[in-house]
Amino acid sequence: MDPINETHVNRPGLAVIDVAGADDATVFAIQAALAARWATAAADRTTRDVG
Repeated sequence: MDPINETHVNRPGLAVIDVAGADDATVFAIQAALAARWATAAADRTTRDVG
């Protein structure tokens, strides 16, 4: 995993976050926590990659 570096931008933009969790409830809880702090488009389903 690459290191996370704090970056400041001078105008709004798009951020995409890929969340991996043990189950759907965990992923949706993370989504709810983020949505409570920022305007976000919520997902209504998850996908699974085998492996």
